[in-house]
Amino acid sequence: MEIFKKIKNSKFFNIVSNLYILISVLFFIWIFFVDSNSILVNIKLNREINELKEIKDILENQIEMDQKIISNLQNTDSLEKYAREQLYMKKDNEEIFIIEFEQ
Repeated sequence: MEIFKKIKNSKFFNIVSNLYILISVLFFIWIFFVDSNSILVNIKLNREINELKEIKDILENQIEMDQKIISNLQNTDSLEKYAREQLYMKKDNEEIFIIEFEQ
């Protein structure tokens, strides 16, 4: 019995048994870990947003490069040059030799 009296009179027991503190602790645990909008979920979503922004920047740069290529291909001479160099196309009466250098 003396042990229970000591526990009941201790400061720790008084603080833990306080209803306001119990409810507050439960509330914070709920907000930080359990709720669908918890801090952990927000951190994960922010990380995903940053990754998607990086991918978006890369794709926008690729779009700019493709638009430059498309604008250059409006001219028939540059279109023929691109077809020969990049796609290895040829006319019917000619042969193409591809020479590659090791670097």
